[in-house]
Formats: sequence, structure tokens, C-alpha cells
Amino acid sequence: MSENLVLLFFNLFILGMLFLDLGVIQRRAHFPAMKEAILWTVTWCLIALAFSGFIAQLYGGEKALQFLTGFVVEEALSVDNVFVFIIIFTYFVVPKNVQHRVLFWGVLSAIVFRAIFIVVGSALVAQFHWILYLLGAFLIFTAVKLALQHEMEVRVDRNPAIRFARKYFPVTDDYEGGKFFSRKHGKFAVTPLFLVLIMIETTDIAFATDSIPAIFAISRDPFIIYTSNILAVMGLRSLYFVVAGFMQQFRFLKYGLSGVLGFIGLKMLAESWVNVPIATSLTVIFTMLAISIGLSAVIKPPKPGHPADGGPRSGA
Repeated sequence: MSENLVLLFFNLFILGMLFLDLGVIQRRAHFPAMKEAILWTVTWCLIALAFSGFIAQLYGGEKALQFLTGFVVEEALSVDNVFVFIIIFTYFVVPKNVQHRVLFWGVLSAIVFRAIFIVVGSALVAQFHWILYLLGAFLIFTAVKLALQHEMEVRVDRNPAIRFARKYFPVTDDYEGGKFFSRKHGKFAVTPLFLVLIMIETTDIAFATDSIPAIFAISRDPFIIYTSNILAVMGLRSLYFVVAGFMQQFRFLKYGLSGVLGFIGLKMLAESWVNVPIATSLTVIFTMLAISIGLSAVIKPPKPGHPADGGPRSGA
């Protein structure tokens, strides 16, 4: 079976799942319970696992391992997106029952933008191989920046898309259910939910500059890069609701993500001299993430007022 035919069925499946989600599952807008969010997260992981088996049957085990590694990397890096989404929703005080709607349209646009990035990136890498070294150096820089970052910060007032929307469009004072557009004094207006959508989409584009280069260190095949990215993005919505429920328990995860980005960056820089098997890469990535999650579970954050927390000290 040709890759083009597989891609056709793959895209039809993704579109079908999106419309099933919005038209059936979320017909009554609601904030998914933890059980539902975990179930959907596991479902997308199982779908990815099944698709890797399908790839193994058609194109061999090496391609399947590349797909799985790409999916794991993208899913892990998506956790960083999720933390930012939580901050954005908190800043705009977005009602819980419409958050899923924003994420739906955010995911839909993310699929389009990532497809464009992958096509352009694949063409550039094929034409100019030295770009890989720039991407590797960029990933190492991002890894160091992430490891040293003390607090996740989102400056809404500095987002050019938000500033443009507020300058040229009237904005309603309150949310109007799940509407992005409305009428204010008889004229067209956008709702605060539309501003939230802009923030979500521009943030995802910014994060794609990290995740897309990382996938190029794993595979040069646009088919593998695209399918692993899209399936990971599809699971992003349910992952958001899981992480939102366990947010405080992932305090060391950023160091695991930093290690993953650093490892991939070094792999890209050294690929002309060192060949790292894809199975080894997958093992290293899993190990880094498992250690960071394990440390988060074992080492509890200091209690407020404890010296390690920067609180008041005895005898002060």
C-alpha cells in the first residue's frame, strides 16, 4: 500500500474523530472528569501503538520504532504546552465548560500549521543538510533555557496577535457561551473566547519550533514525522485535562523534557560521526521522562513557610 493512500485514510480518520468529538461527545459542553480524560489519553496512546504495528507490517520495524519515538517525544513536549494552556485559561478566567471547545479549534489549526512546517522543513533539510546542525544547536539552547527557567510566564499584553485583535476589533465585556463572535451595539465584535483561541494557537506555533526540529533528529521521512506529530496533537486535549488535575505533581518534569531536548540536539550535531540506533534513542527518552516523573512522585514540594520554600525562617 502506498504512503499516499495510507495518508488519505489517516487524514479521514483524524477528521472523523474530530467531528465525532465536537458533534457527539462534546454536544453538551462540559469539563471532562479525570476518569474520562485519562481514558481518552490512554485511547490515543493505544491508537498510536496500533498504528505503529500497522507501519511495521507495511514498511518494517525500523519505521515503526521511528514513529513510536516521534510520538513519545511530541507527547512529552506537549506537556509544556499544557502548562501554558492552564496559565492562559486562568488568566482569561475561561469557564470550564467551554475550554474543550477552544482546545478543539486549537488542535484543528495546529494540524494545519504543523503540516505546513513539516513540508517546508523536509524540503529545506533535503536541500540544505547543514540546517540540521542549526536545529541541533537550537534544541540544546532550548534545553538549557527550559532547565534554568524558574517559572512559566505568559505575557498576554506582549502577544502581537492579541494586541492587533484588541486594536482593530471591538471585544465584548463577557463570555457568550462558546461563541467566538458576537454583536456589540449592533456591530460585529469578538468575544474574550476568541482572544483565548488566538493565544492558544500562537502559543502552539511557538512550541512547534521546538517539537518539529526534534522529530527531524528521529526520522527524515515526512510520512513518519507527520503521522507521529498529528496523533500526539490529537491526544493533547485529553492530556490537558489530565495534567490540569495533577499539575502540582509534575514539578521535576521540565528537567526530564530538558534532558530529552538536549539529547536530541546532541544527536543531531553528532550524527555524521555517531550513529545512535532508534531503539537506543527511545530507551534514553523513556528513561529520562520516567526518572523525572518518579522524582516528582517521591520528592514532595516544600511546605509554605519552610526555609527551602523561601518562606519566613525561625529567628528572623
